[in-house]
Amino acid sequence: MSETSVVRLYTDGACLGNPGPGGWAAVLLYGGEARKELSGGYAKTTNNRMEMLALIEGLKVLKRPCRVKVWTDSRYLHDGLTKGWLQKWQKNGWKTAAKKPVKNKDLWQELAALTSRHQLELHWVRGHSGDPENERCDVLAKAAANQPGLAKDPGHE
Repeated sequence: MSETSVVRLYTDGACLGNPGPGGWAAVLLYGGEARKELSGGYAKTTNNRMEMLALIEGLKVLKRPCRVKVWTDSRYLHDGLTKGWLQKWQKNGWKTAAKKPVKNKDLWQELAALTSRHQLELHWVRGHSGDPENERCDVLAKAAANQPGLAKDPGHE
């Protein structure tokens, strides 16, 4: 598979207070020309939920299974997908090793379904380190969090 057949997906989430108004953003790049920017937000949510939603919404727009290189500045999201946490939680009936309910279970379940459809390669990038696409996602996510009249996050407790 050539590099041109790879979708590059940059994601970020932002929260003005935690919990507070939050926004998510994704930038998808394909080949040398195709670019799609997505963003949205909720009135009261958490930063982790926005980080997860950025990846979810980015993957949802893909019309067929793809090879996807993902960049995120969220350790929670990156480690949840690369260190086997998601698989362990599924196996343990959505309980942590300490037998507590998994936080953000609704989004982890959605990610489980979406990530099983695609071939993902996750990369962690330090936030605000000058990566142009991560910086663009940050701007979009903060702008989304600042929109008036945001809906309530149905999964936030």
